[in-house]
Amino acid sequence: MFEHDIMSAKENQATRSGIIKQLWEDFSMIAYVNGIIDEITEDNAVIDVNGIGYNVKISADTASRLPGMGEPVKLYTYTCVREDAFQLYGFLTRNDLEIFKKLITVNGIGPKGGLAILSVMDADDLRFAIMSGDAKAISKAPGIGAKTAQRVILDLKDKISIDDTLINREIETTATGNPLKIDTPQKKEAIEALMSLGYGQAESAKAVNAIEDIENMDSGAILKAALKKMF
Repeated sequence: MFEHDIMSAKENQATRSGIIKQLWEDFSMIAYVNGIIDEITEDNAVIDVNGIGYNVKISADTASRLPGMGEPVKLYTYTCVREDAFQLYGFLTRNDLEIFKKLITVNGIGPKGGLAILSVMDADDLRFAIMSGDAKAISKAPGIGAKTAQRVILDLKDKISIDDTLINREIETTATGNPLKIDTPQKKEAIEALMSLGYGQAESAKAVNAIEDIENMDSGAILKAALKKMF
């Protein structure tokens, strides 16, 4: 009798594991949901897709940037399947989704912690905080202490680079309308150094972009010239 109960328990566990695996295989194929906003709260959105309402967990930042009720929206999703829950996490850009997926690889940062961090800063601000070692900025997220913030920096600093950020694209235009392009390693290193000194990403990019005859300068010379532009 006892042995039979043990075997039954093992069979039930195997069945549950099989169901969870099948759910994961079925729902991990959901790359995004594209539909009409039916409901928005600080941490959740209901998206009506052809008459079916999908509950999608979102960050406070995403909630603030969503269009109004009844408006169309596309959310890129991450699927979390556990024995007791199935949940979609949604983001307005692939950029936000990718940094979220990196965040939840950090020990102690689950999906809830990942959303908390992305509620107080966007993906690019987080990357810059990691690159500059700014644990204080990361620890502003609810439930994220100083030690956890340091772990985020330690675990992810080698997995991201300035190339991952909008700064490597045309993130801003100057007064003359010329795009800010950070297209050389020397420029990137100088910007990273400026950010480590506490300057913002756009401010650093503008200073570097304003330097004349920059083509033959190394990163140290660019940094010195950019600092002069700051004062």
